[in-house]
Amino acid sequence: MMWCGWRICTVGRKGKVEGARGMGLTRVAIIMAGGRGERFWPLSREHLPKQFLRLAGSGTMLQDTVARVQSLVSPANTYVITGARFAGLVRQQVEIPAANILLEPQGRDTAPCVGLATAVIRHRFGDDDPVVVVIPADHLIPDTAAFIAAVDTAVAWAEQHDALLTIGIPPTRPETGYGYIKYSPGSALSPAGVGSDHPVYQVEKFTEKPDYDTALQFIRAGHYLWNSGMFIWRASVIWEAMARYLPDVYQGLQEIAAAVDTPSFAGVVEGVFPTLEKTSIDFGIMEKADNVYVVPGKFGWDDVGVWSALSRVYQADADNNVVAGRPGSGPPEGESVPVIFLDSSECVVYCNRERLLATIGVSDLIIVDTEDVLLVCHKNQEQQLKQLLAQLQTRGLERYM
Repeated sequence: MMWCGWRICTVGRKGKVEGARGMGLTRVAIIMAGGRGERFWPLSREHLPKQFLRLAGSGTMLQDTVARVQSLVSPANTYVITGARFAGLVRQQVEIPAANILLEPQGRDTAPCVGLATAVIRHRFGDDDPVVVVIPADHLIPDTAAFIAAVDTAVAWAEQHDALLTIGIPPTRPETGYGYIKYSPGSALSPAGVGSDHPVYQVEKFTEKPDYDTALQFIRAGHYLWNSGMFIWRASVIWEAMARYLPDVYQGLQEIAAAVDTPSFAGVVEGVFPTLEKTSIDFGIMEKADNVYVVPGKFGWDDVGVWSALSRVYQADADNNVVAGRPGSGPPEGESVPVIFLDSSECVVYCNRERLLATIGVSDLIIVDTEDVLLVCHKNQEQQLKQLLAQLQTRGLERYM
């Protein structure tokens, strides 16, 4: 049993959450846009990370994310939290109130990020206790209608119960770069007012980035989902979870909360936020809590985390080569562009320059041609981009970072 504001409720992975609330609460979106985007160098730079680029949609990844959530949340209730140096980019790219652009003085991972935004939301919405939808700014979601249906289901459950929810993606391959969520297949639940076509499951376990054999076992087991990094909960529920599972972080957040919308707010954030423990929501809270639920989301999700991911996004030729970056080359079908492949296969080419690019007798390459940098990289070694960037710094070539 636990005390939940004005009522007593029971939570647990082994039983349904009790203590139902009424429906129709205010909705708020937190869009996390603080990543550095190193894995998309040289297109992404320190001053222009991945979320501010047009990689696989009609707008930049941030713009597409904000547009996607407008069916769920009004612009007035949409918050973007980002690094302090990117405030201008956010203002240029999306139309939300200036006060809804929240700035992190330094990256401290997702738990402090969400905590800072929640402190602001709780102050501004008071006793409303809104349902908060937390979404990364840099994911690709082709099927907006299916995305909205999944989030609506999670929102309905969060409105009615004291629960922490995430959206899980049915895996299509034994991916070792994603976290996995094990759920109880016999625990299918349905929020009041939502059909059984959109079930909610109790979460049993989180596993972070397994090896290939383990990922293959997960897929064969059939009751595992990819962890999308999207979360839904009421503001009071995540605030209570912060207090319980991350007490040191919570103490700092209370200092910040006391200064929200006062002249001292920026200074307090500047002083307190960098001292907060650097930890993720997944590790700090979701893996420890016992009121965690997952809604499967079948909407074509991809985190587009590395250059090779574009091969899943753009239409390939007969030899599985894909071209991105030129006007008209966007997914899923593009016009012909001046790139020629001869006896070449499995290549990913990104080019934003108006010149011919040709390959002969190569395979499994990533080729990125920008105004000042040409990158040629084997697909199997794209994870070494961080080491390459470290060499640039060592050699005094920071202007290319």
